[in-house]
Amino acid sequence: MWRDDRLQALVEPIVRSFGCELWGIEVSVAGRQQLLRVYIDKQDGVDIDDCERVSRQLDSVLDVENPIRGEYTLEVSSPGLDRPLYHQEQFRRFVGWDIAVRLRKAFEGRRKYQGTLAEVGDDEITLVSGEHEYLFPLADIERANLVPRFDGNA
Repeated sequence: MWRDDRLQALVEPIVRSFGCELWGIEVSVAGRQQLLRVYIDKQDGVDIDDCERVSRQLDSVLDVENPIRGEYTLEVSSPGLDRPLYHQEQFRRFVGWDIAVRLRKAFEGRRKYQGTLAEVGDDEITLVSGEHEYLFPLADIERANLVPRFDGNA
């Protein structure tokens, strides 16, 4: 899970000024191309107009503040059905939901796990997969996403 407090401090007030919540920030690099992806959310869901307004304002502020070295592409979007989970509070919101987790280092020979998020502690989560229960420290999680169900249940 990527975190840059300076970037978040620049982005979050802008997102909030449009009535949205900053869900997360990702910076990825592919060759010489950088992508700054900002996920926004709100109670009724975000639409293309929300993303466009936030993007325009962010673009202006980021051009002045220049928190990312080099050229990059800014993308503002909804976290979607398979939304990534970045923070403890987000994990807590989705207790009882299915999630997919990728660990920074292999545990029992694997880095990828999927199951039901059963509990969130101060610095770890409990994931139930079949008959197995796993306790993963939040610091060991590289990436976590909701796994959408299409049967009408959470």
